[in-house]
Amino acid sequence: MDVKTISLSTVFASIYAALVIFLAPISLGAVQLRIADCLLPLSALFGWPMIIGATLGCSVGNAVGGIVAFGSLNLLDVAFGSLANFLATLVIFKLKKKKILGCIFASIIIGAIVGGYLWIFVPAPEIFNLALQPWVLMIICLTLSSLIAIAIFGYILLLALCQPSIIKLIKSYGLKVYL
Repeated sequence: MDVKTISLSTVFASIYAALVIFLAPISLGAVQLRIADCLLPLSALFGWPMIIGATLGCSVGNAVGGIVAFGSLNLLDVAFGSLANFLATLVIFKLKKKKILGCIFASIIIGAIVGGYLWIFVPAPEIFNLALQPWVLMIICLTLSSLIAIAIFGYILLLALCQPSIIKLIKSYGLKVYL
């Protein structure tokens, strides 16, 4: 790994973690809109620096954000939330030619993984008084919120950065782009 890759990964990790921590009230919990997840589709454009940055940023964000929001560190959330981000960004990167499909699959991955354990620590929300298991409700809720953050806002951000003039500017700094 070269210096530019490490630096870009560090920048993405820092931005992701800062967004989770400073927006902890809406980034953590049963009903969340994790604005930081809008960055995940950028893995289609930047590749491994974004994949690594989102994974490490999630580790830091979930650790510090968990302490800020809930008063304690949840190692399960740090580990599995980071795994979810790694897999989601990897899928987006692999499906970079089908951007929206990658964003949708990434949302499902995050919803399934995070919703699959978060219900143990945070009470699941009620959805239209449906008589479903708490883990099912949590998966549905997190998948829907991830679709908003990743497949709508993140996709729009990705499209904005994929403009030829922006790509040219990014390349002028010696950064590798994959689209």
